[in-house]
Amino acid sequence: MIPAHASPGPLAVSPRAAPAHAAMAELLESRPFGSQYTNVYLSIFALFCFKLFVKISLNILTHFYVVKGNRKEAARIAFEFYDFGQGHRSWADRSPLHEAACQGRLLALKTLLSQGYSANAITIDLVTPLHEACLGDHVACARALIEAGANVNATTIDGVTPLFNACSAGSVTCTEVLLEHGAKPQPEICQPSPLHEASNKGRAACVEALIAWGADVDHDIPHLGTPLYIACLSQELQCTEKLLENGANVQKGRFLETPLHAASQKDSTEIIKVLLEFGANINARNLELKRPVETAPPSSLAESMLLLHEATPCSLSQLCRLNIRNYVGRSRLHFIPQLKLPTLLKRFLQYR
Repeated sequence: MIPAHASPGPLAVSPRAAPAHAAMAELLESRPFGSQYTNVYLSIFALFCFKLFVKISLNILTHFYVVKGNRKEAARIAFEFYDFGQGHRSWADRSPLHEAACQGRLLALKTLLSQGYSANAITIDLVTPLHEACLGDHVACARALIEAGANVNATTIDGVTPLFNACSAGSVTCTEVLLEHGAKPQPEICQPSPLHEASNKGRAACVEALIAWGADVDHDIPHLGTPLYIACLSQELQCTEKLLENGANVQKGRFLETPLHAASQKDSTEIIKVLLEFGANINARNLELKRPVETAPPSSLAESMLLLHEATPCSLSQLCRLNIRNYVGRSRLHFIPQLKLPTLLKRFLQYR
């Protein structure tokens, strides 16, 4: 029993309020945990939508002023809302500079740069205007951005570089411009490979440019394999030829799976013929201990070609060519045209 002179503690509940308090506690316990925060989630979502609406409105307004020629007002909006000129980068999704680069509007892009927009402005996914220009094959915009200080090796949140985008789009001009200004032809560890992308999409000119600037033709990505394996899997004949001519290892694919296995599975007779000319081993076995002929579709042209090759000995000239190229080595194959040999013989050694 509580003494008359003692005051109730902070947690004490009056007898009249006890039933109401117990009912409220029971109600809260009976509701699901997530439903108690429904209003909070709705508030966060509403705030996000409001911020997105403001960003879109500002971008449209800035674009309107640029188009109408009111550069002063466009510069004011850019300065106040994007913090340009303060040494900060833009985190705004799809800034006007991104849009201009994406659409190839060179005049608008140069105007925005002159107004203080950063050439290295980024979205929340770290996409730069240079990424957009290269993906759209807008060479003039890419040059303007690079001249304004754009980082040619900038990476998105997924590790994608402008060079990767240029190769994906098949823009050999953008590829060469980037390489001339310091873009790395060889990706960092765990980054998407421009050479693999070009090989996958049949961008033979980009493949040639990357190799000329030092890309490793045998660069092996564990879950993808080599560029040659990717080219064979994608049935890209020209890329396959370019890689082999530049010294790609005809036996190196993905784990024990060789490029010949990939071409056989796809029933790609033209690629099989090229691989065999470069010395592909028809007896190589994959993880399932199968030879290429055993992975080809039954009664297919690929199966027939491989069976015929097994029964036909390789010519002496072919064996000599393979041995000479192996002796010269991959890093010195580009010196073959300088050898003091008849032109016909040099072309033969180069598979031309």
